[in-house]
Amino acid sequence: MAEADEINPCAEGMPRRAAVLVARLTERSRLPLDYSVASLRIVDFLIDGMRKSGASRERVRGPLLGLGAYVGEVLVRHAGASWVDFDAGQRARFSQPAGVLMPDGRLRNPLGKVVDRFDTGGARHSLQAFHLPLDGRSRREVLAHARTGGVRAEEVGPVGRAR
Repeated sequence: MAEADEINPCAEGMPRRAAVLVARLTERSRLPLDYSVASLRIVDFLIDGMRKSGASRERVRGPLLGLGAYVGEVLVRHAGASWVDFDAGQRARFSQPAGVLMPDGRLRNPLGKVVDRFDTGGARHSLQAFHLPLDGRSRREVLAHARTGGVRAEEVGPVGRAR
């Protein structure tokens, strides 16, 4: 990617940035980065590895940006979000140039969430947990959805089979 793109990334380039990251990581290590919500656990693991290695944030800026783009793409693909460039006020608030707009009008900052995970670590900044309530469902609904094998409660008939 061009040097200017590294310095000033924009919403339009985020899907490509995520795809490049996935290609590089899956080529070398066969990580199952398939844009699923479950794959966000791998992102948590990768960031934790960077933290444990003692790398400075500046040294891992590019990979963190790629991982943030990946997290945003998971939201785009699974929660109906879209990438947007932040305006000046939003950039000041989020400390990032772009984020995702959820279908209900909420802005989310996956790039910043990745940086938070790197800076502080821990379950509080889990990227998989970040996704759970973002598609408009509560954590309870998401967990119930997972328990039914991915079948929504309204799709289950009286005998417990999917309609």
